[in-house]
Amino acid sequence: MSMADEPLYPIAVLIDELKNDDIQLRLNSIRRLSTIARALGEERTRRELIPFLSENNDDDDEVLLAMAEELGVFIPYVGGVEHASVLLPPLETLCTVEETCVRDKAVESLCRIGSQMRESDLVEYFIPLVKRLAAGEWFTARVSACGLFHIAYPSAPETAKTELRSIYSQLCQDDMPMVRRSAASNLGKFAATVEYAHLKADVMSIFEDLTQDDQDSVRLLAVEGCAALGKLLEPQDCVAHILPVIVNFSQDKSWRVRYMVANQLYELCEAVGPEPTRTELVPAYVRLLRDNEAEVRIAAAGKVTKFCRILNPELSIQHILPCVKELSSDSSQHVRSALASVIMGMAPVLGKEATIEQLLPIFLSLLKDEFPDVRLNIISKLDQVNQVIGIDLLSQSLLPAIVELAEDRHWRVRLAIIEYIPLLASQLGVGFFDDKLGALCMQWLQDKVHSIREAAANNLKRLAEEFGPEWAMQHIIPQVLEMSSNPHYLYRMTILRAISLLAPVMGPEITCSKLLPVVVAASKDRVPNIKFNVAKVLESIFPIVDQSVVEKTIRPCLVELSEDPDVDVRFFSNQALQAIDHVMMSS
Repeated sequence: MSMADEPLYPIAVLIDELKNDDIQLRLNSIRRLSTIARALGEERTRRELIPFLSENNDDDDEVLLAMAEELGVFIPYVGGVEHASVLLPPLETLCTVEETCVRDKAVESLCRIGSQMRESDLVEYFIPLVKRLAAGEWFTARVSACGLFHIAYPSAPETAKTELRSIYSQLCQDDMPMVRRSAASNLGKFAATVEYAHLKADVMSIFEDLTQDDQDSVRLLAVEGCAALGKLLEPQDCVAHILPVIVNFSQDKSWRVRYMVANQLYELCEAVGPEPTRTELVPAYVRLLRDNEAEVRIAAAGKVTKFCRILNPELSIQHILPCVKELSSDSSQHVRSALASVIMGMAPVLGKEATIEQLLPIFLSLLKDEFPDVRLNIISKLDQVNQVIGIDLLSQSLLPAIVELAEDRHWRVRLAIIEYIPLLASQLGVGFFDDKLGALCMQWLQDKVHSIREAAANNLKRLAEEFGPEWAMQHIIPQVLEMSSNPHYLYRMTILRAISLLAPVMGPEITCSKLLPVVVAASKDRVPNIKFNVAKVLESIFPIVDQSVVEKTIRPCLVELSEDPDVDVRFFSNQALQAIDHVMMSS
C-alpha cells in the first residue's frame, strides 16, 4: 500500500468490519469510531464517515446502541459546534428503530448535541427534525420526538413555538398509548421551557387530557408531571389546577396510579402550600396509607417521615400516627419493613413526649417482628431516637429487646446489632456498657458464622478506641487471650484476627508483653491455616514494636515458619520477612 492510499485505509477497514457477519467485529468497529474519525480528519469524517453511518442498516440492536452512544460525543471529530448538524441524520434514523433502548440512547445523544448547537442551526436543522419525527408514520418516531421538544422550543421563533405547542398537544392525543406515555413522561421537561402565559393555557389543557387518559400507564406518568408542573406554577394556580387532579388520582381505580401518587405526594405539599395540604392532601395521604393494595401501602409507608416533616407535629399526631400504628401490624411484611426503615426519623419530628407515648410501643413491636428485615431496619436507625428521648429511656425500653436480638437466629440481624454496638457504647457510657453488653461482645467471637466473628473482632477494636487502652486491658485482653487455646481452629483464627486489630490501639508495651507471646505460641499450632495467619499477624505487628523485639522474637519465629512443610505457611512467612527487610533497609 502506497503512502497516498493510507488515509483511505481506516474507512475501508471500517466498512469491511461493519459488514462482517461476526457481531463482535461490528461492535468493536463502532466503538473505535472516534479513532477512525481522528485518522480521517474532520472534513473526511463529515464527507464520508457520517453519510456511511446514515446508510448503515445494521439490524443488530447492540451495534445500533453503541452507534447512538458514540455519535453523542462526536462534535469535536466533525469540526466543532458549527458542523454539529451533520450528526443529526444518522441519529434521526436511529430514533425510528423498534428497540426502545436504541431510541432512548439516540434521543439522549440528540439532546446532548442540540444543547451545544448554535441557535441558527437549531432553527434550520433541529426543529425540522423534531417536526419530521413527530409526523412520522411509524409510532417509534413519534415516541422519540416527545423527548426532543425541550431542546427545540427555547430557540424557536414565535410562530414555530406556537406550532411546536400544537404538535405536542396532538402527540398527547395520539392513537398509540406508547406515544401518549412518552408525551406524558416528557411533559415536565417541555413545560419548564414554555412561557408562563402559555404554560397556564396550552400546557395545562394538554396535562388535563393526559390525566383523563383511559390507559393507566399514561395516567401514572401524568402523576410525575403533577410534581414537575406544581413547581412551575404559582401556588394559587397549583391549587386550582393540580390539587384536584392529585386528589382524584389518590382514588384512581388503578393501584399503579395510586402507587405513583403515594411516592410523589410529599413533593406536592411544598408546591401547594400549608393550608391546602392540611385540608386536601392529608386526607388523601391517609387514604393511601390505608389502601387495600399492599404495594400502595408500601410506597406510602416509605414516605411517612418526609410527609410528617412538612406537617406540624399536631397534625402528624392527629392524622398520621393512627395509620402508622395500624401499619406496624400490617399483614404484609414488606409494608412493615418499609415502615421500619423510616419510622425512626419521626422521633425528631414529633418531639420527646409524643415519641415516648406513641412511637416507643411501635418501635418495640417492630423490634420483635418475626421478619428479620423489619428488626434490621429498626436497629440500624436507633441513634435518631436516642437524640430525642435520651439514653436512660432508650436503655430501659429498647435495650432488653436489643440484647434479645444479639442472639437472633438470623445472622444478618446479629451483624446489624454488632455494627451498632460501638455507637451504643459511646452513648451508654462505660459503666452501663460493661454491665449490660460486655459479655455479648465476647460471645460473638465464638459465633458459628464467619462474618459475625469478623465483625466481632472489628467491634473489639472500635470499643478499645472508644473507651481507651486501660479499659481494654482490663475488660477485653484477658478474655481474648483466654480464648486463644480454644479447641476449634476457626475460633483460634478469630483471636489472631482480633489481636492484629487490637495491637495498634493498645500500643507497643501491651503488644509486646501480652499479645505477642500468644501469637508466637500459635506459630507452633498443628493447623497450617493458623500458622500462616500467625505470619500475617506478625507482618502487621512488627511496625508497632521496637526493632530489638523484631530481631529477638518476630524474625526467629518467621524464619522457623519459612521452613514449614506447608507451601502457604512458607509463602506468607517469606512475604512477612521481605516486608521486615524492606523496612529495615529503608530506615
